[in-house]
Amino acid sequence: MNKEKLAELFRELLIEIGEDPDREGLKRTPLRAAASWEFLTRGYTQDPADVINGAIFESQANNMIIARDIEVYSLCEHHLLPFFGRCHIGYVAKKKVLGVSKLARIVEVYARRLQIQERFTAQIAQEIMKAVDAEGVGVVMECKHLCMMMRGVEKQNSVMTTSSVLGSFRTHEPTRLEFLNLILRDR
Repeated sequence: MNKEKLAELFRELLIEIGEDPDREGLKRTPLRAAASWEFLTRGYTQDPADVINGAIFESQANNMIIARDIEVYSLCEHHLLPFFGRCHIGYVAKKKVLGVSKLARIVEVYARRLQIQERFTAQIAQEIMKAVDAEGVGVVMECKHLCMMMRGVEKQNSVMTTSSVLGSFRTHEPTRLEFLNLILRDR
């Protein structure tokens, strides 16, 4: 990413909306905004296999593994506004398991790209399925979208929930229900 070019684009944007990019409070804003966008979109330069970094371990366990309430911050590709919430991941291992932090790292790679929540949810499930050849994977994401909260319909309490279920989570209802019951526990 060319940060200088991006900063110039932010400077032009400030002018277009009627601001003076040379006033005290905005002098360094184009550079700060460019650095922010570099961070917020770093997922384009990351490969999920690299963030997994070999943390796949042999295991005899074929039980359900769940990570709940993984924080999510991403940008809506339609309005370039943030959406944020929680991601819950479950999978049934065959012979391999992921290091637990790698689940959050996979979420982070896809979160740091312009997204729609529906695709984002599916990408996480597909990546986990591919990484460990799981028997099944379930991902549920619950997010608030600023494009619905601070513009458009302005609905402050709306939450979008998406799910992606693969393998036994799709074909075996008891597995799917166990996952849903476990992620909803204590609520």
